[in-house]
Amino acid sequence: MLLAAGTAQAAMYRWVDGNGRVHYSDTLPPSYQKSGAAEMNKQGSIIRRTQSEAERRAEAERLSAQKRLQQEQQKQAQLDRALTSTYTTEAEIDLARDRALEHHKLAIKGAEIRGKAVEANLADLRTRIAKIEQAGRKVGAGLTEQLEQATREQQELKRTIQSNEEAMEKVRGKYAADKARFVELSGKQ
Repeated sequence: MLLAAGTAQAAMYRWVDGNGRVHYSDTLPPSYQKSGAAEMNKQGSIIRRTQSEAERRAEAERLSAQKRLQQEQQKQAQLDRALTSTYTTEAEIDLARDRALEHHKLAIKGAEIRGKAVEANLADLRTRIAKIEQAGRKVGAGLTEQLEQATREQQELKRTIQSNEEAMEKVRGKYAADKARFVELSGKQ
């Protein structure tokens, strides 16, 4: 009697093997416990389903993508709030852009002014070295070191100018994007 009651309470399982055949049993083979199966009641209705390893991975990837999307949306909402609370007009964005560009413009101008002085120094050093070589004398180590140092400084000034020009392009792009987003948000409100 007790044995019959225990059997009546037992669940029925349904699974599909590698050949596509459907199987039913009161016990689930261990090899199919990770591959997904359905537990059924006496009427044949599914009461619980276990996911296969592939289904679990796909679900985890879907949840991860959904979480990333929610984080991106939250970050964008935060940026939008900061944008609309910082600026009230497009002109203010232009003014902020111009202030941000000013630092780079000054750095470029300073490098160009210093570059002219270095260029004049290089021309003078080359002239002096050429005269010494024409006279058949050996060029001193100090003069050679000055030429090398001036050449390095000239290259560094060129890099400074280039990096500030690149930074200016990034600043312009950032403020253009901010302005476009501000216009978009202002139109919605």
